[in-house]
Amino acid sequence: MLSRRSFLWASGGVTALAALPTAAKRAVAAAPELVARANPVQLLPPGYQETSIWGYSGQAPGPEVRVMQGARILRRFVNQLPQASSVHWHGLRAENAMDGVSGLTQDAVPPGESFDYDLAAEDAGTFWYHSHNRSAEQVARGLYGPLIVDEPTPPDVDRDVTLMLDDWRVDPKTGQVEEDFGATHDLSHGGRLGNFISTNGEAAYQLPVRQNERLRLRIVNAANARLFTLGLQGLDGWLMAYDGMPVISPEPVPEALTLGPGQRVDLFVDVIAKEGEEALLGRIDQSKGYVQAAFPVSGSSSANRRPAPALLPPNRTPDMTDLAEAATLRLEMSGGAMGSMREAIWNGYSRKAGELMENGQFWAFNGLVGMTETPLARLSLGQVARMTVVNDTVFPHAMHLHGMHFRVLAQDGTPGPLRDTLLTLRGESHEIVFAADNPGRWAFHCHMLSHAASGMMTWIEVTT
Repeated sequence: MLSRRSFLWASGGVTALAALPTAAKRAVAAAPELVARANPVQLLPPGYQETSIWGYSGQAPGPEVRVMQGARILRRFVNQLPQASSVHWHGLRAENAMDGVSGLTQDAVPPGESFDYDLAAEDAGTFWYHSHNRSAEQVARGLYGPLIVDEPTPPDVDRDVTLMLDDWRVDPKTGQVEEDFGATHDLSHGGRLGNFISTNGEAAYQLPVRQNERLRLRIVNAANARLFTLGLQGLDGWLMAYDGMPVISPEPVPEALTLGPGQRVDLFVDVIAKEGEEALLGRIDQSKGYVQAAFPVSGSSSANRRPAPALLPPNRTPDMTDLAEAATLRLEMSGGAMGSMREAIWNGYSRKAGELMENGQFWAFNGLVGMTETPLARLSLGQVARMTVVNDTVFPHAMHLHGMHFRVLAQDGTPGPLRDTLLTLRGESHEIVFAADNPGRWAFHCHMLSHAASGMMTWIEVTT
């Protein structure tokens, strides 16, 4: 365990409405607005000038969207940006028309116009929402926010805390977001990495706590490309959910927990640091420790720690037991710097690697670059699919499946927890299994958003 002194502050270096029934029309008309607009905020520490960000309600993260499980999420998205945009509700198994993927499930909303989102919150858990048009730029400018779906019976915790982790690429001289969103290095290497780390949009996030208080930490990696490797000090507890989906039994929080872009975890932690000390959520970066969030301890919640928590109630789990009849799929990643891709099909024609690079395209799935007219797979409703995902590149990728959750199979075939985003490191191969239980056209892409913009984007169709 790292000592308090060995940690450095993370900020230490700026290194279709007509089809709805009448009642639904009335509900949408009364829905709260989610307004995307530019706004100056004090993102960097005091002493730096304000940063102009793009945010929902002009803030980053955007306002928390919070509903009870089983309710509907009603939001009127209003676009006051100079670019078209849309909103994706990351992790929700909702209706396809409401998934918010520009060019696949809806048209991007032009500047000055609006779109009414009306979607079901079937699963309780930790989710988030973000732009899904020109995402490599718009998310990097701040267009994201937390989406929380509460269980009908609250779990036994003293406080429920959401922590959205991000990195920003800013010019320390001007304090402004660097606008090199199409930088060749980012597209072809590890993605857009920032030089300033934030928690909930703050340089030095702190939350006062009491000894033996139990916190529910909902941690979201909202960064464009950064992997966050996290550890606890003065906190002890259990990992309760991955990507919004409860685990079968609480797991001790590991010493190092890595989240790829788009991934989330729910931790239940007890404050074991003493009064006057600080409990910490730390970040490990290139073998150095940094403070991601600090929890100064004052007073006591109780004399002793309470027993281990009860399980979170499970969300609906699709049947994936009959793998013998599962459709067999394969997704092989290729390309990027130092990769072996010599040619691939883009816009219907085979192109040499040089031509692809000249057009900002560096990656391929199964030899195909970017979105295609035909899907990676066409599955019948309820069909189980077993997909081998091969990372034949030298960079990590975080593969996000929209509309459904999957399980990663261990080498012995044992299924892991339900997830919606798979972190796969260089040279790795994983096998995932999912039930095609949600009809529609579902995006499947790398959540290193520069990679998605330069080839790593496909889709799966589930037909009725």
